[in-house]
Amino acid sequence: MTKTQKYLNSLKKCETWVTVLEWAEKVSELYPEILEDANKQVKSHATETTGLRAITARLSSKLSSNDYDNIEIDDSERPRKVRYISADVKQELINEELESDVEPLTRKEKIESDSKRLTIYEKYRIDEFYALSGQFKKYFDLDFEVDHAKALLNTDDAGRHHPDNLQLLIKTHNAKKNKKNWKRFTFEEQKQYIEQVVALQMTIASRLEIELVNEVLNSLFEKLEKIY
Repeated sequence: MTKTQKYLNSLKKCETWVTVLEWAEKVSELYPEILEDANKQVKSHATETTGLRAITARLSSKLSSNDYDNIEIDDSERPRKVRYISADVKQELINEELESDVEPLTRKEKIESDSKRLTIYEKYRIDEFYALSGQFKKYFDLDFEVDHAKALLNTDDAGRHHPDNLQLLIKTHNAKKNKKNWKRFTFEEQKQYIEQVVALQMTIASRLEIELVNEVLNSLFEKLEKIY
């Protein structure tokens, strides 16, 4: 078994997401000869270091050089994490990424198709939803997005791009909802949801140097109620 194969086998044994350091520790546990060899090599280094650090640096360098085909990397946070994936799982991930890349085009085509059937007033209402989401960002530093309660790309029961299918969700909630269908908020539920999000923002507003004005919030609610 080559050293590279030993590295991959060690990650496979982890059976979950691990940091590169945890991966290096697994290598050292399963193949102590690799750690012993690394410890001998670092003795000649000008700066004080350890064999474990050297193995970690080696693995990190190989990841950055894309030397491994059977490793998935999650670099959404630091330190990044890795996991071993089989050829079948890798192909599934490739297919998912392809679908994700094409999805915006499919969504755009759906919106364009539905928009052809809208009245002028319905188009106006939709424009106002998007304008309001921008105003919440401008005046309250909140990332509200316009969400389709019945998702446009839901595979079982796709929704329409229509003002009666729109609501406002903060970005994190909208991302988790994804293609799922939710019962649309009533206006009172929508208002309560926004008030709770704003209330949370108010607790840290001074630290973020944000000035929250109730008059602005009330004005936005009036506009939202008229188009809801």
